[in-house]
Amino acid sequence: MSISENLQQIKSSIPKEVTLIAVSKTKPIADILEAYNAGQRIFGENKIQEMVEKHEALPKDIEWHMIGHLQSNKVKYMASFVNLIHGVDSLKKLQEINKQALKNNRIINCLLQIKIASEETKFGLSPNETTKLLTSNDLKELKNIKIIGFMGMASFTDNETIIKNEFSLLKNYLNSSKIYISENFNPTVLSMGMSGDYKIAIEEGSNMIRVGSSIFGNRNYN
Repeated sequence: MSISENLQQIKSSIPKEVTLIAVSKTKPIADILEAYNAGQRIFGENKIQEMVEKHEALPKDIEWHMIGHLQSNKVKYMASFVNLIHGVDSLKKLQEINKQALKNNRIINCLLQIKIASEETKFGLSPNETTKLLTSNDLKELKNIKIIGFMGMASFTDNETIIKNEFSLLKNYLNSSKIYISENFNPTVLSMGMSGDYKIAIEEGSNMIRVGSSIFGNRNYN
């Protein structure tokens, strides 16, 4: 099926309250335009330089989400336009985002990445580290960021019970974290679920899914 047909199929199968991010990393401008022309407006990239180039070349009503592991020294390149940064896993990175947001007279929305998978390769904060961050005085000083929820990646496995339990863990943590709501922390977004597991993620409470290969076909590695 075409990109537009894939999009239509996915959108018709998910609840209206679930936000679909089309993961366009490594994909050419032509593919993104096809998705755009089919009505998609939210795209996710995992490399800042690639996202900057695409932002410059494509329509300005696109919302760009940074979904990859974040390098603090490159935040400045996207600070003027990025809509949401998903993979924030330290206070230091929040401080850099805040610094660059201030320079651009913006408040940048962020998600804290929580480590829910048992795999060593997955990044993220533990629940205990997250609680410590959310209750710190250092966080209260950051006026140009807003943490609007959490992001998590399940284990790469065919065992649906493991995936379900990991997603459930993150949903439960989001609910329990609401006691820490503050001026720059108000968790309403739960970003979990990709092409292979987004249906399970939605069942477990996800309201934002990151789908790449099911829309654009297999990824072009570079």
